[in-house]
Amino acid sequence: MTLKRAKTQWQDVVLVCRKCQRKLDGEGFGPDGERSLKKALRKTLKAGKSRKAGVAVLETDCFDVCPKNAVVAVRAGRRDAPLLIVPRGAPMDEVRTALDLDIDRPARR
Repeated sequence: MTLKRAKTQWQDVVLVCRKCQRKLDGEGFGPDGERSLKKALRKTLKAGKSRKAGVAVLETDCFDVCPKNAVVAVRAGRRDAPLLIVPRGAPMDEVRTALDLDIDRPARR
């Protein structure tokens, strides 16, 4: 079997707990509190859903932290990246800063 590669323009990957989001019924974030953390982060970072996005925001299985009224997220690919517990209604600018994501970074080519 030959391994194949798929190109992406991802510069960063953020993993968001699927189970935590489900407990909040997929709401609680964004300007009106009507979005899931995944969707609110994508909107804030101007990230798309495809491989052409500069930042990928992906759901993953449980991190076994299970906070109440919050979602666990982590910036993948960093050795010292802590798990971030994001409470419902947290401002997306603070979340972006806590994840150390720079949205003004030019896309890789």
